[in-house]
Amino acid sequence: MKDTIPHRLLRQAAQKPSTIAYEAKVSGRWQPTTWRAFADQVRTCAKALMAIGLPRGGKVTILGFNRPEWVIFDHAAMMAGGCPAGIYTTCSADEVHYIVHHSESRVVLVENAEQLAKVKAKRDQLPHLKAIVMMRGATATGGDVLTWDDLMAKADGVTDAELDARLDAIEQADLATLIYTSGTTGPPKGVMLSHGNLSWTAHALIDLGGRPDGDVSLSYLPLSHIAEQMCTIHMPATTGSTVYFAESIEKVPENLKDCRPTVFFGVPRIWEKFHAAMAAKMSQATGVKKRLLDWARSVCAQVNAHRDRGEPLPKRLELQYRLADKLVISKIKQAIGFDRARELYSGAAPIAPDVLSFFASLDLPIHEIYGQSEDCGPTSCNLQGKTKIGTVGPPIPGIEVKIADDGEIVVRGPHVFLGYYKEPEATAEALRDGWLQTGDLGAFDKDGFLSITGRKKEIIITAGGKNIAPKNIEAAIKELPLVGEAVVIGDRRKYLTALVTLEPTAAGTVPSEQVRSTIQSKIDEVNKSLARVEQVKKFAILERPFGIDTGELTPTMKLKRKVIAQKYAREIEAMYADEN
Repeated sequence: MKDTIPHRLLRQAAQKPSTIAYEAKVSGRWQPTTWRAFADQVRTCAKALMAIGLPRGGKVTILGFNRPEWVIFDHAAMMAGGCPAGIYTTCSADEVHYIVHHSESRVVLVENAEQLAKVKAKRDQLPHLKAIVMMRGATATGGDVLTWDDLMAKADGVTDAELDARLDAIEQADLATLIYTSGTTGPPKGVMLSHGNLSWTAHALIDLGGRPDGDVSLSYLPLSHIAEQMCTIHMPATTGSTVYFAESIEKVPENLKDCRPTVFFGVPRIWEKFHAAMAAKMSQATGVKKRLLDWARSVCAQVNAHRDRGEPLPKRLELQYRLADKLVISKIKQAIGFDRARELYSGAAPIAPDVLSFFASLDLPIHEIYGQSEDCGPTSCNLQGKTKIGTVGPPIPGIEVKIADDGEIVVRGPHVFLGYYKEPEATAEALRDGWLQTGDLGAFDKDGFLSITGRKKEIIITAGGKNIAPKNIEAAIKELPLVGEAVVIGDRRKYLTALVTLEPTAAGTVPSEQVRSTIQSKIDEVNKSLARVEQVKKFAILERPFGIDTGELTPTMKLKRKVIAQKYAREIEAMYADEN
């Protein structure tokens, strides 16, 4: 049997037929589905897609929150020799139209009436679209709209032999999926990933964690993103692990306690929210409880510092650790659903070192991973026994990473994408002699750990001609719990300034002098570690947080700097009123 993701799915069904593939809430109760039943669902859906005209190489799109149908449809499209593409639920009707049209999607799977309306808004301008399918429980309205059951019933028109012929025809070099980037400028680009890209990367990521049996994960981040696709689709098919589908983003804390994941991936914003909630609760401890908590956290911080360096624990520290775990730490882990957590990861954006240190003190070490859609997600990663907080770890085995003459990180390996769909010029710019030009700036230390120092296109060139990467300055300002986002300004200016938003609990009101003073103190502290030209001279506190719906953030929570500069031009100009 070939070794693509669809083939691996069928292998799990054959080898682990009664093992649980996924669980989802139905009528308030978690309902399990075995690997055999899951594979049957995928095969039925694949035959149904063929029955309604999906050709080999045909595209489908998916618009909805993480649900079993999302993953079944994705697997089915690949199994039928087609190519799925996810769309962020936060996309507007115009953005949905762009992706469905650009991908030449034949079928769209949508979650509910709200998402259906986005597709139907410009339905007459989608000549390639043959059918719209609703996820389970949603009502179908319109001549070309099918319920989930309607779609599955069409499978009877295609034989198993016809599907197997499509499956057997899949080659590693074939296009497997399109990842539409939530670009910070311009329309999204379709990142073309091959079956070989996906299968190699899934193996590589699993090897990093030691390939244990019986892993459990929670699917909750957007499945349009390659990181969640790896966690929910490709890695489970490779190992036969179990996925729980979160009911919603709001219910993630509750769902964590239900599923008790062994592996968990979060973007920095998720970890920051956990950190704020847990720190607030811990601050209420007094007397003996506070002293015991402080002692236990100190012990765990020392333990994880030893582990990060790959050093054995001193006997006394090991005994203290066991006692701290029994009296304090195990109870905290159980309360949040991380009592079985074996591997915790953060990626997609930089995370503040103090957040990592906080969780390490609770014996919940988070390993930072770095990469991009164009290389299926991973480039480098901190690991158990090989971690340096403040870096993104050494390159993952099997790939090459080097720093170009201008400081850009470039990557080569079996996980590097085929190119951008329908964009040969952008592809030629991103792929040079097989090396992916990441657009990120970085440096290796003497031990081979990679640090990200900035983004090439985000470099600020001051009026004095100095090149400054804003990312690390912004991350340092954001270490203050009060701060939601920080954006450094200064291109073609004499000095740097910053736009600052407050955390939602503090936003929406006129900033008090105490708030301003606290932020000023933090900026003063940050400035002490910076060269004079890099120091932030002034800042402005904005009245509301940035948002995806208001246009300042991409669906993956990246800053849209051009939009921010335009929307807040008045506030920016006020900080430079005395520049001339």
